[in-house]
Amino acid sequence: MKTMSASRAEGSAAATNSNRALVWDAAVRVFHWLMVLCFAGAWLTADSERWRLLHVTLGYTMAGLVGFRIVWGLIGTRHARFNNFVRSPATVRRYLGSLLRGSPEHHVGHNPAGALAIVALLALTIVAAATGWAAYNEIGGEWLAELHEAASNVMLAAVGIHLAGVVVSSWLHRENLVGAMLHGRKPVPTRHGIERSRWSVAVLLIALVGSFWWTQWTDSAAVQAASHRTVAQAQHLHDRDDD
Repeated sequence: MKTMSASRAEGSAAATNSNRALVWDAAVRVFHWLMVLCFAGAWLTADSERWRLLHVTLGYTMAGLVGFRIVWGLIGTRHARFNNFVRSPATVRRYLGSLLRGSPEHHVGHNPAGALAIVALLALTIVAAATGWAAYNEIGGEWLAELHEAASNVMLAAVGIHLAGVVVSSWLHRENLVGAMLHGRKPVPTRHGIERSRWSVAVLLIALVGSFWWTQWTDSAAVQAASHRTVAQAQHLHDRDDD
């Protein structure tokens, strides 16, 4: 049975209850913080030729993470599934109205506004990664590079709005949402939680990301070594010709 939200009465009671139910599985939490790390790194290295490979690697990683999140949003734990938190525009408007009135609806998983931000960030990541790949491989012309930059800027703005929403929601709901994304628990009735963290999936995700990073690093090292050998050989031939 799917349970998305608790009533305000339940939310108030839960806030004073010492029980903390497990809401976010380990895979969702690892995905979240990997996305934070990758986006921050990609943004900081966007204009640096020296760190171009790192920027590209982080962008590809984000695209892979989005692919994982889409799959996990279909087969994952209760509060990770899209059908548990993605809601209609009318529901989002109602929730935003409850925020403005100072008596927000309480949701166990993502609230409707947070869900909208998540979907937007996933979509923007796909656009940014696809246009970044095209620009990096010199496909499609300058307009794709400009679209990549625009998508990245919109994504930064969306991240800012998301962070502001987290702060406001944490204050109004009297919940530490950042802490919940670290340990996975929220002050809600235990019947609304999940049974297991599914660490096996999280560890697999970490292993796949780590393997990809290692492959990128070793391939880059091999290319640089080959380039150095070529330069050395060319210099050697030049020196022989001079003799």
